[in-house]
Amino acid sequence: MLYLSRNLFFYSKINLKDTFETRVYLIFFHFSIILTVFKNKKINFSQQNYDDLFHSIENDLRELGFGDVAVNKKMKNMNKIFYDILLKINKSNHDFLINEDLVLKYFEYLKDSNFDKYELFAQYFTKFYHFCFELNPKTMIKDAIKFEVT
Repeated sequence: MLYLSRNLFFYSKINLKDTFETRVYLIFFHFSIILTVFKNKKINFSQQNYDDLFHSIENDLRELGFGDVAVNKKMKNMNKIFYDILLKINKSNHDFLINEDLVLKYFEYLKDSNFDKYELFAQYFTKFYHFCFELNPKTMIKDAIKFEVT
């Protein structure tokens, strides 16, 4: 997921700020879409993948110099943000339709930019959903990094 959050598309075409929070939000959007694919295919998702993601974020926070209390507080907040994204990302029951209000909540810059930036963002994640839907569930997380913006 980290690899996908570093995609230059987000920073050069859409002009998102390259910050820790931006990357985490992008990771959460990608991961939520993968979980949505699993749900739509009616396949169970391994808890270990979730645990690994949050353990990695926790380690990154510690490497940035945050202490135990700050890390615990940030991780609690990150968990809330992740579930907010996960539960609201798709506005459709039939196909994937990204929730515009949710996107603008976490990427406020897109409110102030012209609508084209939001459209590029929405198209990216719609294409990502369809790309992941075609992947083998056993290797989806590993293979998702092969996604390329066209």
